[in-house]
Amino acid sequence: MPSNPTGMPRHPLRTLFLSDLHLGTRAARPAEVLAFLAAHRAETIYLVGDVFDLWHGGRVHWSEATDALVAELEARARAGVRVIYLAGNHDAVLRQPGVARLPDGWDLREAVVHRAADGQRYLVLHGDQADARLFRLHVMTRIGSRADAGLRAFDAWLGRRGTWPRPTHRPSRIEQVLAGFNALFVMAGQYETRLAGLARAAGLQGVICGHSHRPGLRDVDGALYANCGDWVDSFTALTEDHDGALRLVEWAPAPAPSALPQGGVVQEV
Repeated sequence: MPSNPTGMPRHPLRTLFLSDLHLGTRAARPAEVLAFLAAHRAETIYLVGDVFDLWHGGRVHWSEATDALVAELEARARAGVRVIYLAGNHDAVLRQPGVARLPDGWDLREAVVHRAADGQRYLVLHGDQADARLFRLHVMTRIGSRADAGLRAFDAWLGRRGTWPRPTHRPSRIEQVLAGFNALFVMAGQYETRLAGLARAAGLQGVICGHSHRPGLRDVDGALYANCGDWVDSFTALTEDHDGALRLVEWAPAPAPSALPQGGVVQEV
């Protein structure tokens, strides 16, 4: 991958990795993603799958902030930033040639090898490829998506009634249950071990992925395992500096909810 595409001025970051935005669902937080992007400039942006959620079923939740986020990524692509979209399981239909058309300037792939500034090479893919065979079926994605949407709708209904107080800046009880179930699911599937094995088998130094909604940056059986996390619960992303160092950063949303970005706090995890 070029370190400085089109000769444009050098950005503070070499590469930015974002995963699991799930745009179009009740759980999506496009305003927070937009605020994060306002504070981060990179020469290459990887959208590591499940950015548009095309399997969730039910009503599409699309807002002014969602439009603004897509427009921002389109504008960066026009300005010379390389935007690479890696399809996941919730947007797997994009893997079929000619099915859908992404915004101009977005490079659609299923998996790529990213060469970092220090020469290390990483397999970049969403990660659903490492699921057990049963859970790779699209029907399982649909069932899980509908269950998630239903529970989050119930959570919102309880909040409106005031019968179940909802924390202002922390996950609600139902969101904690959903996160816990997801963590149990991926641990049972030996997800990290399988992905690290894919990278080693390809002669690479590690893997960068999403899918599990569990951010991570650590060694797994001799390969670097880097998970972007998500923008539903963890609000995390991976960054690469110009020296090749990978960092996992967390975005703390601003206290006041809004359809447009109001800022937040970045901290390294």
